[in-house]
Amino acid sequence: MIRRHLEPALAASAKKYPIVTVTGPRQSGKTTIVRKVFRNYRYVSLENPDERNFALEDPRGFLKQFSGGVILDEAQRAPDLFSYLQGIVDEDKRAGRFVLTGSQNFLLLDRVSQSLAGRTSVFHLLPFSRSELAGHKLADLARVGRTIPNRRASKEDLFAALYAGFYPRIHDTGVAPQEWLRNYYQTYVERDVRQIVNVGDIEAFGRFTRLCAGRCGQLLNLASLGADCGVSHATAGRWLSALEASFIVYLLRPHHGNFGKRLIKSPKLYFLDTGLLCYLLRIRSADELRTHSARGAVFEAFVLSEVLKSYLHRGAEPDVYFWRDSSGHEVDFLLDHGNSLVPIEAKSGETVAGDFFKGIEYWRSLAGQNETAAALVYGGSASAMRKGVAVYSWNAWL
Repeated sequence: MIRRHLEPALAASAKKYPIVTVTGPRQSGKTTIVRKVFRNYRYVSLENPDERNFALEDPRGFLKQFSGGVILDEAQRAPDLFSYLQGIVDEDKRAGRFVLTGSQNFLLLDRVSQSLAGRTSVFHLLPFSRSELAGHKLADLARVGRTIPNRRASKEDLFAALYAGFYPRIHDTGVAPQEWLRNYYQTYVERDVRQIVNVGDIEAFGRFTRLCAGRCGQLLNLASLGADCGVSHATAGRWLSALEASFIVYLLRPHHGNFGKRLIKSPKLYFLDTGLLCYLLRIRSADELRTHSARGAVFEAFVLSEVLKSYLHRGAEPDVYFWRDSSGHEVDFLLDHGNSLVPIEAKSGETVAGDFFKGIEYWRSLAGQNETAAALVYGGSASAMRKGVAVYSWNAWL
């Protein structure tokens, strides 16, 4: 079984809080990780109709049956439980009594914020990271852009990795990636979307999702998205919220450090899994991705998702942004360490070219930080320091 980086944080949190909450996309491995970390806990799935009906009809009696630790899987399926959990843990503040999981971030966290604020720690589990698949330790984000990791380069093909994506079931079972992702997406549309927002036209929502995929890595323009899909601005906003709440997309916010230039203030739209992105773009093979017009956007999504996983899988909030001014000068990503910023560029090319560094060099000169740490992630196999920038091979990134 592949070890997840989030495991130590979950175990530590259960010693401090009476409730531990784990959310994330469907099939990201939430059930597997909590059953591994809390192996002595009783496990109850609220997807089971009998258990769910018991919890809905008699929440007090349902919870009373658990004297020791219990895992309540897909807890948002019985929303009344949260109010009763509040009373139970207020009376008995023992740590680690309940572990809640859920795949609908919006619905689950809405209930948590209403009833369990201050009583639970909340974690987000995304699909596998590259370092988890390779068996590497969690990277030290403070060293990004400063040092090159001493790792043996994998012989895996970049485009095969991006095409397959990182959902655990694909790597555990060896199923054809696009076959599994097709079924995954159809299940998501038919089930989760209907529960999160009232979508009357599933076909239009599917068209909207594919239009979002075509805009991966671009500034978000809801009016344009809605118009192209034939829906209102408000509807486009609700549908995008559904995609974000289900961990399908991520809206990357701009950094507002003012260097005397008028800055772009719209977020950029990214997909969190490159395999699902390829499916939505109708890319049919790794070889097709190699020459596809969206190759750069898919690679950017990979670089960002690995950063997000590195934050979230240690139990931290992501401090990553992008920077762009009104003249079009841009840095793909900025890590904000509080007292320093680290610019990061993502380039899918397999050979490092001089113009790969232009964004970083411009940002450094504008910020007056010519010696600051900086990183370039590219599609080649060798990592090295170049022009004062840490150049990372894609398979050595985090």
